[in-house]
Amino acid sequence: MTMNDGGLPRSPRPHLSLQTTQPQAFGHGWISGALSVALGILGLAAVLCFHFPSWLTMPALRGLYPVPYVRALLYLVLVASFLLGTVSVCLRYNKALGLVGIVLTLLAALLGGSQVAVDGSTTSGGPFLGLDWFLLNLMLYSTVYVPLERLFALHPEQPIFRRGWRTDLTYFFVSTLGIQVTSFLTLQPALVLFDWAREPRITSWVESLPLPAQIVGVLLAADFTQYRVHRAFHGFPLLWRFHAVHHSAEAMDWLAGSRLHLVDAIVTRGTTYIPIYVLGFSQSAIVVYIVVVVVQATFIHANVRWKFGPLRRLVATPAFHHWHHSAEPEAVDKNFAVHTPIWDSLFGTYYLPDRWPAAYGLSGGNQDVPAGWFRQFVFPFRRRRKEAEESLHNDEQ
Repeated sequence: MTMNDGGLPRSPRPHLSLQTTQPQAFGHGWISGALSVALGILGLAAVLCFHFPSWLTMPALRGLYPVPYVRALLYLVLVASFLLGTVSVCLRYNKALGLVGIVLTLLAALLGGSQVAVDGSTTSGGPFLGLDWFLLNLMLYSTVYVPLERLFALHPEQPIFRRGWRTDLTYFFVSTLGIQVTSFLTLQPALVLFDWAREPRITSWVESLPLPAQIVGVLLAADFTQYRVHRAFHGFPLLWRFHAVHHSAEAMDWLAGSRLHLVDAIVTRGTTYIPIYVLGFSQSAIVVYIVVVVVQATFIHANVRWKFGPLRRLVATPAFHHWHHSAEPEAVDKNFAVHTPIWDSLFGTYYLPDRWPAAYGLSGGNQDVPAGWFRQFVFPFRRRRKEAEESLHNDEQ
């Protein structure tokens, strides 16, 4: 301990680095600091949405927001962020986390806070970023899955902010923020390239079916297509380079399902939409399908210990999909379906023992996927160039 000029012990200077070895358990200020930063980002992003609605919000949602309630919620978020940041600064020797939350809150307040004026120059039909869509999804999923995975955790020792969570949150952010671009790239190919395949008599008959029958039909057709495409991503080296990014996650929770390379997401969703469009399912059935696939694709990655008994032979569950992500050799290239294991049972790829996987992620010689969103994005392309250079070198020898 250092001494001051009077010979008394000198208090250590506050530490401001984000890198720290201090405890992260309750009572040490880390949880309050992390929540302060999260709420600060949420509040600042909401204020920016008020300032630039035509650029940062989805046209389909702009007229649906109850603005007075949104303002009240934004006020509570900013107050909570400031108070939690203050608590973190008081409890923690490393002040960086709490100070970041406080600064974000003050910046949001300087930009207008909960009383920010709405920019009236909103336009429709132009390019936009779905920042509001990201915020809504993040709040909804966090509110549902964080308590769920704490109460019914398969791996209770796995923290909420586990290794790789920043990478997966970036995937979640990019996919929801760029919803206009991804929607265009996944829907447009089917509309342009496969319009010739639509048979009016078939599309009229399909659209005349009762909605429950259409929902079952669209789920089966989409899941069968996705099963075949998913197997192709595992079977062809060129496609596997992109899909290996998804399997590089070494922990399973609701956020892990977001780790999907952009090429993987576009190809899978684009091809899955082809039979839906060609067969002519109604818009209502397609909307229900989109809701189901979003909910189920997230849920099957969740860190929950539910097995669902006999239903697991008919419905894809976390246990079923966790084995698809298992690093154990016997589970490699198994359980490709997203909605129903029927296709895996029919084609010999069903695997669901009465236990949970011991480890997740890539196995064997495939453990070279780097960490971080950007490095994972360029990874498949760099690997392809490296293999071409090695092949050329071998030919020269």
